[in-house]
Amino acid sequence: MLFRQSLFQSVLDRLDTEEEALEKEEVTHRIRGLNVSFAATVLGGETPEAHRTDDAYRDNLGDPIITPPPEPESAPKEPEPPVMPEHLARVSREEVAAELAITSDTTLHTLHEKRRSFAKANHPDSVAAPFREQATTRMTLANQLIDEAIRRLSR
Repeated sequence: MLFRQSLFQSVLDRLDTEEEALEKEEVTHRIRGLNVSFAATVLGGETPEAHRTDDAYRDNLGDPIITPPPEPESAPKEPEPPVMPEHLARVSREEVAAELAITSDTTLHTLHEKRRSFAKANHPDSVAAPFREQATTRMTLANQLIDEAIRRLSR
């Protein structure tokens, strides 16, 4: 405590005295506020209420803003049908097995990598809707082949 006051109270007292000193001084560089409306009149002596509010800004722009005429609406073009990737056409068990290239010395880690990379390229959610059935078939076959190889490794 300073002179029987808390530190907080002494800081408040000091701020009050500084504020009173600033109010007494005339500071010319401070803008206290605008006493007059910013756009009291526009050209011709008319009040802003007589015009649209954005007209006062257009007067300062010079030439009016010219908007290009709208383009004639053409018939909406139908989107081109998606093209099926070549690998989705290979849906037989032998073709998927040849793609995976699983051998007897393939490790468990390699099998998991093959499953992830195959799913990245063939997952039904990553292909167009018309080809999801082929992608599902390929993923099912690949998962079966990889699961069989994992079972053979565990024996």
